[in-house]
Amino acid sequence: MNPLEVLRDSLYFFKRHLGRIAQLCLPLVIIEAVLQQGVDNAFGADGFSGYSVIVGLLVYPLYTAALILFLDARSRGEAPRARDLLAAALLQWPRFALLTALNTLLILIGISLYFLPGLWLMVVLAFGEYLLVLRGMSPLAAMKESARLSRGHFWRILLCILAVMVPLWLLKGASVSVYPAPQNPLISLLIDSIHSFLQLFTTVVLFRMFMLIAEKPEP
Repeated sequence: MNPLEVLRDSLYFFKRHLGRIAQLCLPLVIIEAVLQQGVDNAFGADGFSGYSVIVGLLVYPLYTAALILFLDARSRGEAPRARDLLAAALLQWPRFALLTALNTLLILIGISLYFLPGLWLMVVLAFGEYLLVLRGMSPLAAMKESARLSRGHFWRILLCILAVMVPLWLLKGASVSVYPAPQNPLISLLIDSIHSFLQLFTTVVLFRMFMLIAEKPEP
């Protein structure tokens, strides 16, 4: 299981289905960015970060679950309608939001403990979303099974995550340098929407990794 091959296959899929992914997820990504901007304007960018987390819990589970369902359908050669995927994602929302909240809390605690525990948790919990959406597991069961599946694949998963996220972090930093605060609201909305949409590539990469690991027979 070569991480470079996983990244290459994922990039090919993402480019090939970019239009469908944008149609499915981009409207919700923009809504999330608008809500985040509203929260920042109301409470200040340096205000209580819990409000931003709440906004993420409202919207992120919807477009991520829809994307996971789309990835699973395309892996079987199916082409479901966007509204059907979103309707199915809406049914997943309560459990997905709970899983997202638990993952976020644990990773933030881990990052506060000298960063490395947070990075380790990010890898160990990477498959929880797929297990919850595709196998119908409860949040806690999905987290436990994700930890089991990631065993022995830590460095491969970490390399895939960093290969996607580091360029995105650098791109976001460059955008902030070119358009420093206070930004024009439309420019800020555009930057946030593009950044969040490109982050969906991580979901594609980890789905590919998940399928390879989950389909591997037990020794």
